[in-house]
Amino acid sequence: MNNIWVLADVNKPPSGVTSTPVGAEETSAKVAVDHNTSAPVTTQQKQGPGNTFWIFLILMFVLMYLMLFRGPQKQKQERKRMMQSLQKNDRVQTIGGIIGTIVDIKDDEVTLKIDESNNTKIKVISSAIGKNLSRDKN
Repeated sequence: MNNIWVLADVNKPPSGVTSTPVGAEETSAKVAVDHNTSAPVTTQQKQGPGNTFWIFLILMFVLMYLMLFRGPQKQKQERKRMMQSLQKNDRVQTIGGIIGTIVDIKDDEVTLKIDESNNTKIKVISSAIGKNLSRDKN
């Protein structure tokens, strides 16, 4: 243990050792004294948030906006376009997994033909349509 390092705060410098802050930045200087040479060594440390903190914060808000607001908004617009483009004889799949062909569209009600041999038809609300299989194939 030849070298012993003593760290002291700038506000309370040890006797005989003085230091002054460099520049106008918020810094705190640490003074290390090597007892073998008795030469003070000053190191500077930045305090407080820097530019990287603000960049990180802005990026977090942008990411939150994209994930929470923009993504669902785009999906809603795409679904609305799909619902408006439904036509007679389109092959569709309901959110329950039933596949059928649109026979009639009235207001919020869609009539689907689900079995050709028995001529089976069901009525569902338009929001129950999950996919337009006719448009997806093209």
